[in-house]
Amino acid sequence: MLANKVLFFDGEAIVIDKPAGLPVDPPRDGSLSLENHLAGLTFGFKRWPQAVHRLDRDTSGCLLLSRNPKAHARFQQAFEAGLVEKRYLAVLDGVPEGESGLIDLALSKISSAEQGWRMRGDPKGKPSRTAWRVLAVRDGRAFVEFRPETGRTHQIRVHAAEALGAPVVGDPIYGKGGKESLLHAASLKVPRPGKEPIIAEAPLPERFLKAGFTLADISEGKATISSPLGED
Repeated sequence: MLANKVLFFDGEAIVIDKPAGLPVDPPRDGSLSLENHLAGLTFGFKRWPQAVHRLDRDTSGCLLLSRNPKAHARFQQAFEAGLVEKRYLAVLDGVPEGESGLIDLALSKISSAEQGWRMRGDPKGKPSRTAWRVLAVRDGRAFVEFRPETGRTHQIRVHAAEALGAPVVGDPIYGKGGKESLLHAASLKVPRPGKEPIIAEAPLPERFLKAGFTLADISEGKATISSPLGED
């Protein structure tokens, strides 16, 4: 299934376009996850590739897999050092004020018996920063580009809902929920000392086109923003 979703491939790395709905980690209910597809991504190696980072189940797009332990360690170090550039696209249920900016909202985890666990803005939480810019607005929804500078769980989803006041369309925790989440990991760039960087770009999913947003909106974005990028 995922062999035709490969965006980048060499001797130490694979980047796939992870489909929305596929969890990276095996769910408790035993349903399918990325692990069930790894045997089909060996491409001649005996060792299965391993996910270097995580994308939420309902988030599609660029996911980096390592092909050997040494490469895995180097890639993880690049994420931890904030050297990895990641770019996300989302459709928000609402329109933020302004056209671009930098969200600086620390996050912490909370849990309750009724709602389970979730993340929230918390001055005492872990520092979390996300650059954003509006690409287009239609029918009360905004098409937004996000470039996370830090790598917290649910960072973009919480920042959209709490800092911008407009959650990701389809978000079941921080928004109204729905059939599909409109959050997509559009591109990834991983530096490699002594080698060409890993660069991958995932095509805009069909569900974004159905929502009325296209690639033309990306090239015609309202604002530009310069910011160092990092792990999400």
